[in-house]
Amino acid sequence: MRAYIKKFKNYWESDASFISLLVMLVITVFVLPIMIDSERENTLFLNFMFIGLFFIGTFSSRERTITIASITMLVVHLGLRLIRFSDSPYEYYLMERVVIVINLLLFIFINIRLLFRDYQVNAHRIIGAINVYLSVAMAGAFGFEIIHLILGGSIEGNIELLGGDQDYGNYIYYSLTNLSTVGYGDLYAVNIQAKMLSVFLSVVGILYPAVIIAKLISFKAP
Repeated sequence: MRAYIKKFKNYWESDASFISLLVMLVITVFVLPIMIDSERENTLFLNFMFIGLFFIGTFSSRERTITIASITMLVVHLGLRLIRFSDSPYEYYLMERVVIVINLLLFIFINIRLLFRDYQVNAHRIIGAINVYLSVAMAGAFGFEIIHLILGGSIEGNIELLGGDQDYGNYIYYSLTNLSTVGYGDLYAVNIQAKMLSVFLSVVGILYPAVIIAKLISFKAP
């Protein structure tokens, strides 16, 4: 059993794992919102995908402290998700969203460390940079949802927010349009908290490619 666990951990610490992670992130960011829009029951797949991503994060870290933190937050997330299967499914919904954001921030930190390890650059590292970008978009999406849950509003426009997992598509769409600085204008922030998060994502979207490309160029090919 230990041998299989070691192989699993070695894979998710390797450059090859960036490809598998990209597939999971593309499904989570681009495919699941469409599935949820057509069938609300597909929100279950969304929750399973996030649990899978955070589970992978616990095996991707090379530092004991970060690994323990990832495992702890994963357990907390699982506990809150199980509570939502009870008779009061949304009693801990806000807390679960906060935990997801914390998990995503840990996940981003772990992947940045993997991206820059050994000071080397290759095709897998470029894919790893895309993974971090998509992860930031997801963190932004849940950030907007947390603002909505606390203040009663965050974004408005040609949408109807139903309050729950089924709103994920609208939040990730708005987060991506800010991060990519596209800004179609069909959705907009309605309070200062959401506006500042929108601006923050836009700044990250502008600076991230420049910083990452400059950093990777300074590395050597293996």
